[in-house]
Amino acid sequence: MSKKQKMYAVLPTMLTLCNAACGFGAITFAAKLGPTPTGNLGGNELLIAGMLVYLAMVFDAFDGSAARLFNQTSDFGAQLDSLCDAISFGVAPAYLMLQIMVHSFGDDAIAGLNYHPRLLWVIAVLYVMCAILRLARFNVETDEDDSHDFFSGLPSPAAAGVVASFPIALYDLRDLAVVSEGTVAHDAARFLLPTIKLLIPLITLGVACLMVTRFRYSHVFNQLFRGQRSRRHIIQLMLTVITIFLVRELAVPVFFLYFAFSAPITSAWREVMQGRNKSAFRAGNETPSV
Repeated sequence: MSKKQKMYAVLPTMLTLCNAACGFGAITFAAKLGPTPTGNLGGNELLIAGMLVYLAMVFDAFDGSAARLFNQTSDFGAQLDSLCDAISFGVAPAYLMLQIMVHSFGDDAIAGLNYHPRLLWVIAVLYVMCAILRLARFNVETDEDDSHDFFSGLPSPAAAGVVASFPIALYDLRDLAVVSEGTVAHDAARFLLPTIKLLIPLITLGVACLMVTRFRYSHVFNQLFRGQRSRRHIIQLMLTVITIFLVRELAVPVFFLYFAFSAPITSAWREVMQGRNKSAFRAGNETPSV
């Protein structure tokens, strides 16, 4: 192997390890144990932790592409990728959810929002377990020649993206609730802050379960950067721009929630429609002819 080929072989490994470093950084910042004194961060530790999860997603998206580009795919790389994903998209989001629930976003005066700590811990553990099962199943069922256009079950980076999106939304809503007093935005933020915080553990449990299902999910990165853009891609891009304009503070969680829950909702709707069509067909056949 030439010196240039060795350099190419190291590049995917370094990208994968950067993924793990971001995951570890997200955990430490969420725990307020990061390299920067917490007092210098202005109370934005959870926001930084969420951003680090997204940065880990960027490294995860490019390490496999780099390995295939330079023909450096291997079993070692696949196993290393899953080990790093278990940190960034398994442990880090679960711990981030726990920290979100004990963090104040200006909604402490509202009663009835306190989950039992043991229940939150159980949800976090279930999330980690489902993420590890999802990664192990992916390693066993995926071949090197796989096109990677679709996934069976919600990908762990997407599940992590759902959880990591909430600190971003909550911090933006908190600012609206403070500086926009007396406006519609202020009233909406005051309503959404406790509502979102109440739903976060339930959503975390939901995406944990979706990771171990067999629902079909598209590989967004490959579909965006490979092949021709279809009319459907153009429509989705337009809807994305409109959504960002309408719900700026909630755009990130809206996108990830749509991706996570659209597959089971679409599947359920299809089952309902097929059941109605079968019932209508039977009713038509049972109608006596004149």
